[in-house]
Order: sequence, then structure tokens, then C-alpha cells
Amino acid sequence: MRILFVDIDTLRPDHMSCYGYERCTTPNMDAVAEQGMRFENYYCSDAPCLPSRAALVTGMFGIHNGAVGHGGTAADVRLEGASRSFRASTNEGNLHNVFRKAGLYTASISTFAERHSSYWFNAGFNETINVGGGGMESGEEVLPNALSWLEHNKNREDWFLHLHLWDPHTPYRAPLSFGKPFENSPLPQKWLTEEVFEAHKKQTGPHGIMEINMYNDDTSPKYPRHLGKAETMQQLKEVLDGYDTGILYADYLIGQVFDLLKAQGIFEETAIIITSDHGENMGELGIYCEHATADRPTCHIPMIIKWQGCEKGIDKGLHYNIDLCPTIAELLKVKPSAHWDGMSYAPVLKGEKQEGRDHLILSQMAHVCQRSVVWGDYLYIRTYHDGFHLFPKEMLFDTKTDPYEQNNIAEQRRELCDFAAARLLDWSDEMLKTGECTDPLWTVIAEGGPFHATKNNLADYLIRLEKTGRSEGAAALRAKYYK
Repeated sequence: MRILFVDIDTLRPDHMSCYGYERCTTPNMDAVAEQGMRFENYYCSDAPCLPSRAALVTGMFGIHNGAVGHGGTAADVRLEGASRSFRASTNEGNLHNVFRKAGLYTASISTFAERHSSYWFNAGFNETINVGGGGMESGEEVLPNALSWLEHNKNREDWFLHLHLWDPHTPYRAPLSFGKPFENSPLPQKWLTEEVFEAHKKQTGPHGIMEINMYNDDTSPKYPRHLGKAETMQQLKEVLDGYDTGILYADYLIGQVFDLLKAQGIFEETAIIITSDHGENMGELGIYCEHATADRPTCHIPMIIKWQGCEKGIDKGLHYNIDLCPTIAELLKVKPSAHWDGMSYAPVLKGEKQEGRDHLILSQMAHVCQRSVVWGDYLYIRTYHDGFHLFPKEMLFDTKTDPYEQNNIAEQRRELCDFAAARLLDWSDEMLKTGECTDPLWTVIAEGGPFHATKNNLADYLIRLEKTGRSEGAAALRAKYYK
């Protein structure tokens, strides 16, 4: 069996044409979606990059595997300690080893492990290819390696290839030779009105529209598609165009991989999995061009599976990325690992029954410290560290009528907040009974807060806020963090 795992960083499903986006951003992936199963309510349990892939590969929530941040103690997968055998069980039972245990030759083309010093990611691969860009490379540096690998292995009948592209990730880096495919298209997000835009320009917090580059408005001449700030509606459109162009460029590259598989006569029989580590805030909660919260824009991810003999269509059940480990194990008839937190949705692919959870718990500890509950039409967000955005402790959104999280109804619907808070408490109690008895959320707090929002970032930012007419926000941050 041949399996291609397409891992496109920072890919929001609602910016993909196969998920209903008004721009044609993913024509090649759309064609695969038509031949397979598209999952509409698929989420990473832990965001962003490092925590998401730690959850995916270990099959465990971050509260169990320990890797929930981008720096400090909680950026490493927990050591097993005295119970560790000759080999660590989290590596032996990880996602990539599931494919190898099924008899496949496993390979990865990715710079993720080096970018985040997360070399556990490579466990289970027979072969790894690292172009050496540390996640800053553009896809044209990656594509030749993929095409060469497929040519070299064209006579091999059993392989698994993980192919990772960063192009939708900031800084938006599609080459200028790719042109401006959306230059003549209108602003796609109709909710981003001039009134909303003006309000966003007054907000505080890294990666706001006035500081897209986190704490400043620098625009690198190397990445002209990635603006440092937007002060006009035309510049706002350029910001969204940069992101969508990165998606289209990644799709263009993946299309060349699909074309080679077709030329080799193996495309139809090759299983294809298309997904991402996380999405991207594009104005929601006042954040742009960053995966910075525990909400739908950041945690909602695509999942498309084309698998020979499996069903085609659309699944609407709630699923986590950690559910992939047990799902693949069931499809490949590999014994599941005891430490997995995920739940198999293989029955969905087999057409046996609809599988899904009644609610999901989402976590983010790199830019803010938040946990959220997704259920029905609602999203509840509980903030433990606001990442300098001045978020309230509790936020509640009706995602059916307010999908872009503009109207916090926490005070009007206290009964729903209480329901969700109880789900969070029950979940954390259950998690801490079955794993390490320390919640890494509190490790992040104890070590000074999320990596991208520690107090050493704050002093200069407060000065910037005051110089740019946002003294009120600066005063509120100073009162909160310099008590």
C-alpha cells in the first residue's frame, strides 16, 4: 500500500474552496476531496505548531504528553521516568510507527523537528529529508525532494511519505513570480467592515492589525507579501491576499506531486491524507496572521482522506487530530497503544456508522493560556493568561450566528458558561487521574506565561501603544501586569 500524507502548515479549512470558500484556493486538493471523505468539524486538541504535532504524533492530549508551549519546560514531551523500558513507549507507539508496523517504508520531508527541537517527531521514520530552512523555506525548495523521492521509490509497493509545506505560514513567502492571483478579487471576508477594521486598529495585543509582526510593524523586504501592519482597507485586503496566495501556492505544488503519481500510474490506488497542524486568526478576536488562541480559527483544521475501499462524502462529527492514531491503526490492523487518548473514526470511513464526540476541549499555551469547549453551536473560551490582549476570563460565542467571534454573550448566557466550565473541570480531573499529575498549563504560568507573551516583551510594547494613540490599552496592561 502507498500512502501520501500532505501536511500543509497553518491551513484554515474555511479558506479552502472544497470547504466552501468563495476563492478558488485549492483546486488540486478539491479534486482529492471529491474522491474521499471530507471532515467538517475536525480540530487540533492543542495549538499551535509544536503542541499540535505533539498531540497528533503521540495520540495524546498535551495535558498528558506535556508539550503544550513553544519554550520552557512545557515545550518538551515528558520523559517517562522510572517506567521507561528499553525504548520510550510514546515513540514506539506514535503515529509514524503505526505505518511502519503495518509493513510500510516510512519517510518524511519536513523541517519541523529541527525548527522546534522536537526530534521525537522523527521516531518511526526510516528516512527523513530536511532542506535546512527551519520552517522558513518556500515550497519550491521542498518540491524537488518530493518528486525525486517518488521517482526513486516508484517501484516500491509499500510506502508512507509525509510531505510538509509551510507556505501559508507567516511570513507569507510565495515567490513573486507566482504573481498576484487575487489582486482583482474583492475582500473575501465581508464581516471585516470599515467599522470593525477601525475598532481593530485601536486594540492592544501582539499580532493585531497595527502590529502584524507581533510587537512591531516591521515589513521584511524579503517577504513583501507579509505586511507589518494595515492602515487602509486596501492594505487589509493585501493581508488576506497574502495568506490565500500561500494556500494557492501550496496547492499548486501539491498538484505537481499528484501529477507525478498519475504519470506513474499509481494515483488512484495511493491513499492520500490532507490536513494541517492548525488554522489562522484573520481578524477574529482582533488577531491577524497568527494562530494565537484556543478558538475555531486557530484550532479548526482540514481533514481529507482518500483511501481505497473507503467511503466518499462529508462527515460532520466532532473529531480531534489525536483520533488519527487509533483510526489508522484500525484501518491497517495494527494493535493500538495503551497511552492513546484518541478515538477511532474508522467506522465513518468504512461506512458502518457515524462517529463523533458530543464536545471537544481545546488548549493553547504558546501565545495565550486558554482552554475552550466546543459543542453544538457554541464556543466557550476560558482565559488564564491573555497574552496582552486584555481578554475577559470567560468568552462565549454562538458560532452559528456569529462565526467570526464578534459578540461575547458570556454575561447573557451564564447557564451555558456554567455548563462549559463544568465540562472543563470534569475533563481536567479525568486527564490528571490517568497521567502525570501536573497540568502543564500551570507550568507555563509558573515559568512566566506563554512563550510569545512573557513580560520581557511588554515594556517596549507599552511605549509603542502610547506612541500610536492607544494609551488606554497601555494603562490597562500596566495595571494588570505591573501590580
